Amino acid sequence: MSVDTARHRPGEHPGPSGPRAERKRRAIVTAARTLFLRDGFGVGMDAIAAEAGVSKVTVYNHFGSKEALFTAVVAHALDEPVSDDSAVALARLPDAEDLRSAFIETARAWVHAVRNDHEVAALRALVAAEQHRFPALAEAWQHGSPTSHHPAVAGALSALAERGRLTVPDPEVATIQLHALLVHPHLIFGHYGATMSDDLTDRLVVSGVDMFLGHYAPR
Repeated sequence: MSVDTARHRPGEHPGPSGPRAERKRRAIVTAARTLFLRDGFGVGMDAIAAEAGVSKVTVYNHFGSKEALFTAVVAHALDEPVSDDSAVALARLPDAEDLRSAFIETARAWVHAVRNDHEVAALRALVAAEQHRFPALAEAWQHGSPTSHHPAVAGALSALAERGRLTVPDPEVATIQLHALLVHPHLIFGHYGATMSDDLTDRLVVSGVDMFLGHYAPR
């Protein structure tokens, strides 16, 4: 799974700039993500620096503190709810001859990716355990709109609206509603260590897509 570190959120330590610095920043975030997942927040900055192949001074130059690094790792990771395959499928929706069938298949692929993304699930559990220490986590997550967090979904809905295949007066609300119908049940169940059966998952996908398309169908 890729780690996009090009965007700095409000409150993040800006650190050095330029292509070389950006490569180091990406290596640090990737290393920190691996070690936070393996060892929790207690992992040392020395270990993160060694994993990234940089000095501890470089890590601090980029992030300022372990808390800031942890916040950066989480904020960027939680922006990855749509896999590359699902993003491609979403982008193809506006051209689909049978929109309902294509939407259902795309939703199935998306939900499958969410259910099987154990790394992001582990990060969410880590956030739940550590968020009392890091009010900046909430700030990092809330800095933008739902459409900025989920550009593949927002882009597909915008394209469908532009072509007159859906009527979407409020893209932010529509993006949240689609996630609520398809993805959020699995995140909630997963938070408590439970999973939905494949049959229930598919029923939720089909009925969720039908509810969404029925509500936003052109009138």
